[in-house]
Amino acid sequence: MVSQRREDWKTLSGLELDLESTPSTLEQLSILPEDLGGAGRPPYTRGIHSTMYRSRLWTMRQYAGFSSAKATNERFKLLLERGQKGLSVAFDLPTQLGLDADDEMSLGEVGKVGVSISALGDMRELLEGIPLDKVSTSMTINAPAMVLLAMYIAIGEEQGVEPHQVLGTIQNDILKEYIARGTYVFPPAQSMRLITDIFEYCSEHVPKWNTISISGYHIREAGSTAVQEVAFTLANALAYVEAAIKTGLDIDSFAPRLSFFFNCHNDFFEEAAKFRAARTLWYELMSTRYAPSNPKSSMLRFHTQVAGVSLTAQQPLNNIARVTIQALAAVCGGTQSLHTNSYDEALGLPTEKSATVALRTQQIIAEESGAADVVDPLGGSYHVEALTKRIHDLALEQIEKIESLGGALNAIEQGWQQREIHNAAYQHLNDVESENRKIVGVNHGLMDEDSVPEPLKLDPTVGDEQCRRLSELRSNRNDAAVSTCLQDIRNAAESGENLFPYVLKAVKNDCTLGEIIQAMKDIFGTWMAPSGF
Repeated sequence: MVSQRREDWKTLSGLELDLESTPSTLEQLSILPEDLGGAGRPPYTRGIHSTMYRSRLWTMRQYAGFSSAKATNERFKLLLERGQKGLSVAFDLPTQLGLDADDEMSLGEVGKVGVSISALGDMRELLEGIPLDKVSTSMTINAPAMVLLAMYIAIGEEQGVEPHQVLGTIQNDILKEYIARGTYVFPPAQSMRLITDIFEYCSEHVPKWNTISISGYHIREAGSTAVQEVAFTLANALAYVEAAIKTGLDIDSFAPRLSFFFNCHNDFFEEAAKFRAARTLWYELMSTRYAPSNPKSSMLRFHTQVAGVSLTAQQPLNNIARVTIQALAAVCGGTQSLHTNSYDEALGLPTEKSATVALRTQQIIAEESGAADVVDPLGGSYHVEALTKRIHDLALEQIEKIESLGGALNAIEQGWQQREIHNAAYQHLNDVESENRKIVGVNHGLMDEDSVPEPLKLDPTVGDEQCRRLSELRSNRNDAAVSTCLQDIRNAAESGENLFPYVLKAVKNDCTLGEIIQAMKDIFGTWMAPSGF
């Protein structure tokens, strides 16, 4: 008799697993064949495009950024040369918090976990030689998203690329920062104001730009379950939709440019089902509540990054297998773009070698696995359809709970999502420590290691160099123009006028990121989460 390997059988997120799913399983869940529809047709369970990857592969968008703008530009060009199709910019913590590199709070963090961008000259160097009307760029930036996008648009204009031609995405998802990540600056209401200002400005002037990437990734990295990731992300998305409508925007003026960003963890079937469930649920929520005229307003388009939190410092080459499983699940789930983590990221920033292996992993899935040759290859599986339905129903229950608390923003201020994530993370930790959930190299398959990959070594002088550049900038710019631009930002922040045109003018006049954010702080103030959240 084969001994049972676990005390109980559940998905990574804790959903009970039957030994075998059968047609009766689908009947019990009231799943009918006609409910599945087809790819490119509502409810989009099977994908938002009828031919999916036969017509166009997902965008291979590797996340990169470290040290100086020059060093990151070199990495971008290397990845593009080796077959990457879009850029994804990682910013350092000072930039994410709207601080200049020479701010005393930036000491020791400049260029460490991303690229340092304090002024337009840095953005110019970051994008040197990259045609902004041909290469799509994603920027993982939230609280200061308006300023970084303004810099991007300004550099495009210097290249001769008009705002209506630039392609890309800003994350611009501040609610998940309050829930899971922490790089917020302003109080929640003022942060929502900045987001709707971006929606409004870009709908008219930058129509090809995705103005928000509503992120479940960081919610999952903080320890949530797959169900919580879907529920909390879509609840946040509904909050953004409501905020935009309250400002007078028509649903079809901004909803087609909403995009999503999900994690892909180790449980292959649960993750593929999660993406299918999220598409269906978003279609249902948008179509029943807002009745948009444009079909794209209710299509859930998403980027996927494989799970950084799943990578281990122990036996790091094993991470190549983890990343491959996760990336394949994302492709089988119908992602529009994908980042594959490098095997050494539990040790440090990716080296050129490990970043190349990560990109090649995507290319092998695309060209050799067969997963991209058909639409929704897991569709019709009793197991996957049952998981899809259960994730859909459980996520909807949690969305309804959030709405009973007054919506995502009110629930965040009460700390509800934060506590739910903490509880889920604690449960997972208990499962690992009790060895009910095995992780190779951590509590299973242990071995002595002779050596580990050499991590990337960063230039220790980057902070000093950034400070020198800022000092030179401040010595040579027009101080009167800078002062006027910053006062205009304060005035617009106070009056309620759209801030974007004033921020765009400010970056063109060499106001720094920190100065622009400080001008907003002068009016909006800052925010600290209540203790215990």
